[in-house]
Amino acid sequence: MTSIPHETTGEPNPLRVLTLDRLRRRTSMKWRTYPDDVLPLWVAEMDVPLAPAVIHALTDALDLGDTGYPAGTGYAEALAAFAAKRWNWDGITVERTAIVPDVMLGVVEMLRLVTGPGDPVVVNSPVYPPFYQFIAHMDRRVVQAPLGADLRLDLGVLDAAFRGAVAGGGRAAYLLCSPHNPTGTLHTAEELAAVAALAGRYGVRVVADEIHAPVVAAGVCFVPYLSLPGAQSGLSLMSASKAWNLAGLKAALALAGPDAAADLARLPEEVSHGPSHLGVIAHTAALTDAGGWLDALLAGLDDNRRLLADLLSTQLPAVRHRPAEATYLEWLDCRDLGLGDDPAEVFLKRGRVALSSGIRFGTGGEGHVRLNLATSPEVLTEGVRRMAVALR
Repeated sequence: MTSIPHETTGEPNPLRVLTLDRLRRRTSMKWRTYPDDVLPLWVAEMDVPLAPAVIHALTDALDLGDTGYPAGTGYAEALAAFAAKRWNWDGITVERTAIVPDVMLGVVEMLRLVTGPGDPVVVNSPVYPPFYQFIAHMDRRVVQAPLGADLRLDLGVLDAAFRGAVAGGGRAAYLLCSPHNPTGTLHTAEELAAVAALAGRYGVRVVADEIHAPVVAAGVCFVPYLSLPGAQSGLSLMSASKAWNLAGLKAALALAGPDAAADLARLPEEVSHGPSHLGVIAHTAALTDAGGWLDALLAGLDDNRRLLADLLSTQLPAVRHRPAEATYLEWLDCRDLGLGDDPAEVFLKRGRVALSSGIRFGTGGEGHVRLNLATSPEVLTEGVRRMAVALR
């Protein structure tokens, strides 16, 4: 895979369009969970307007009354074209895809295909909190394989986790978060190939959550898990949701490697009833016609990563931080601040800024917070100022 630089499209930075007053008119989770005096930098919603191509596609559908059930392969074809252009990967075969309601519900369905009740599912902690919740609710057993001190995959730990997971002779799965949330780590081709080799050795089935795939920093390129040698039995979930802020327009795609095609074919037909037809339309339009908007967003996120690093170095120098390679989330190590296991609670109470508590991300999350920098530079600056005020 070769790195594709962020193109200069002439489109405005979407992160600089909306005022805080306008954002507070929103009724989504980010803007309704806390009182108005709290600055929300927590849940993965972006402070951006919709891409014009998405607005046009939805408006046309509404004008037509096109609000029925989803049908066709347009979404999969759009993702295949996007993957070929952005990741130099032409491995998406439309016949080995299926629409699902969203990525996490798709994860649940994939795990049901390859594991049974009580079977272990390995995750790399600290990791996206719903991983724990959804696995537990479907009567599977979470096995944590913590990331290394460098926040990258620890292949030795993963080897031990896989070996232990299959020790009883049953089935096991590995729920891979790629790019990784909350750390923003972008797994390399070498790391993912090693994962595939380990999975093959132990017979562990890999299900990859790749929802943040389009959101990468300049100079690096996302590597799809299914593009790696040895990943033929893998399953992946992808969506335009995170990159174009479409969480409220439900739709995602499940992808199967060649050796997992039969598994995906067993997906219950009723799962395809869950996605929103308008969601499929919006995601397809984003992938097909909103590449310039995405490039402008990615450039804005690069600017915000640099801004955050500068703000932390001057106002919160004790916070340890490595700028993320992907996602628009930043993992901040606040253990040297002396705020206990849950610094997010302190920042909320004393600084009136909402961050995601690291505790919820599992082992390795204590003393950390996750910050969402997909906002304007002004809001980001105010957020760090409030964090610093909380220490006084």
